Amino acid sequence: MVEIAPGAVPSPNIWNSPQVYEIENRAADPDGAIESAMRAVRPWDGATVLDLGCGTGFHLPRFAADAARVVGVEPHAGLAAAARRRAKNTPNVTVRMGSAQALPLPDASVDVAHVRWAYFFGPGCEPGLAELDRVVRRGGAIFIVDNDATRSTFGGWFRRGLPSYDPEAVERFWTRRGYTREPLTIRWRFDSRDDFAAVLRIEFPSDLAEAILAEHPGLEVDYAINLWWRCP
Repeated sequence: MVEIAPGAVPSPNIWNSPQVYEIENRAADPDGAIESAMRAVRPWDGATVLDLGCGTGFHLPRFAADAARVVGVEPHAGLAAAARRRAKNTPNVTVRMGSAQALPLPDASVDVAHVRWAYFFGPGCEPGLAELDRVVRRGGAIFIVDNDATRSTFGGWFRRGLPSYDPEAVERFWTRRGYTREPLTIRWRFDSRDDFAAVLRIEFPSDLAEAILAEHPGLEVDYAINLWWRCP
């Protein structure tokens, strides 16, 4: 049985299908819009970066290219091991097993925290936010990448798959906590319809995934997100 950090919130896509999630990571935001928006707020050249919920470590090498130090934290032992393998030749990267609610880091030890589609979907994530406030030092920045279900093709699919989701309540949640919203439109861009189908099937109920495949031709999808950020 795979070891899981106490308090971790299960992630049904990457925990169950890490190879397919790798395809999704490669397809998401090929233009680098998220990174550009983050850099406009707080660059990480020479900084210490935390990638919380780092999964298999897809983003670790990119941060490591400019940061002085990168720490990936992942609650799933198997994914954390994969992240370590990915970063084995990158000496400024460390991967630790831990949960958002109990980060294995000292106070005020991080300059930039990056959390992408990991645990943070509005109400319920307060313990993790308190931990981010603890570990991010003054002058740093916290970035939360979250879906914007109010617009875009993907946003429409998201609402169909999770009709109870209340995007307005989520936006109020982040705003009350002092986060600024940067709305972005990124893309999914796949190499094949097989890759597109595989990703749809880990992200949506099976009947919806098949309906989307029938409705949506091609290999690209417009995808709205919110980049929520705060500088402590």
